[in-house]
Amino acid sequence: MKRRYENLVAAHSNCTQKLAAGVKAMPDGNKAFAHTQALWRFLANERITPVELSAPLWGVAREEARDGCDRHVLCAHDWSRINYGTHTSKKERLQMSHATDVGYELQSSLLVSDRDGAPLVAPVQNLVTATGVWQSRAAQIQPDDRPHLDELTERMAHLEAGGLDKPLVHIVDREADSVAHLRTWSQHGWQWLVRVKEGSRVCYEGRDLKLSDVAAQLPFSRERDVMRQGKPAAQWLASTAVVLTRKAKPKRCDAHGKRALPEAGEALSVRLVVSRIYDAEDRLVAQWYLLTNVADGVPGERIALWYYYRWQIESYFKLIKEAGHQLESWEQETGPAILKRLLIAGQACVLAWRLMRAEGEFAERTREFLVRLAGRQMKRTRPVTAPALLDGMFKLFAMLETLKHYSLADLEKFADFAFPQRNTTP
Repeated sequence: MKRRYENLVAAHSNCTQKLAAGVKAMPDGNKAFAHTQALWRFLANERITPVELSAPLWGVAREEARDGCDRHVLCAHDWSRINYGTHTSKKERLQMSHATDVGYELQSSLLVSDRDGAPLVAPVQNLVTATGVWQSRAAQIQPDDRPHLDELTERMAHLEAGGLDKPLVHIVDREADSVAHLRTWSQHGWQWLVRVKEGSRVCYEGRDLKLSDVAAQLPFSRERDVMRQGKPAAQWLASTAVVLTRKAKPKRCDAHGKRALPEAGEALSVRLVVSRIYDAEDRLVAQWYLLTNVADGVPGERIALWYYYRWQIESYFKLIKEAGHQLESWEQETGPAILKRLLIAGQACVLAWRLMRAEGEFAERTREFLVRLAGRQMKRTRPVTAPALLDGMFKLFAMLETLKHYSLADLEKFADFAFPQRNTTP
């Protein structure tokens, strides 16, 4: 199984196109159909579970926590829809909003380095279908009976028990602006960083205020020059201590279908960090309200930078769905097959990310070679990208496999037959 798994990871290093989203066959002497059948048998094998396929990802997670992070391991959580509106052969499709918005929901957790914001590995994945939830941490399908944040709490508990040697900081967007869940996470001793709405209320200097009113009283300082949408801008920051005292508003209903009443909870002392981005004309173009229970030893500017690193999970979704693996064009027909293939593709992403941040002259030469092998024209400002490395790696693996089965003389003959004029002098 190990050899088969390694071959599949190599095959998934290919950067596919929407109209050819299948796994490309290595030139190893077998026909392409044999590779297709091998992948089908691998994904359909009930003895190969998502738990087994996530084990190598967890191995990477422990290595990167030890060597790729300084004091914390950042963990970005998010949800993304996978649209399979035209894939009628998939019988487990879930209707997510309107009639044509059907497919699956992907729930992902991506580990990110606190050192430089580099993506490390996505060890935990859930795939929500019409019949239930397939999880990387469970061999069998689970019921889809929990709201997003209740499920996220379970995912966070699984990550906390993963044996990483540095503390996790869970980073979530505004969907996690739920005082009940923030209290629960703090009671468990978990560290979190959440973007919240400006209208959320806190207790500040003994008064119950909206966050926007608190921010209006804070002194801001210019922190750093940044780029926003390719244009120069400046980030200004302010931070202060606040207390969450408001009642939670649970979404559950009682036996009669009535919404549960608001619930009081313990006062929760946290930090508010407000980040403002001004363009070159001093116009406010972006503003974040961030709450965190991370200790004061981590300065506010670092907290804001950590939240900026959360964007890596959006880049991961793009790499999986569009720029690399074309997830929304996969032809597998069941939830478990899609999840298993997603975990294999995740290991290929790890290869590209490790290459992206490898240091040294030979690492630089390797990246340059792979990008040239991919045949892509790159921007001067971004000479290396993960999709380009994926594409180059597949071509490299294909070259090595080719040389095992064909001589240089064979390759010359193939080239001469395919392009008889290639060596003629004009």
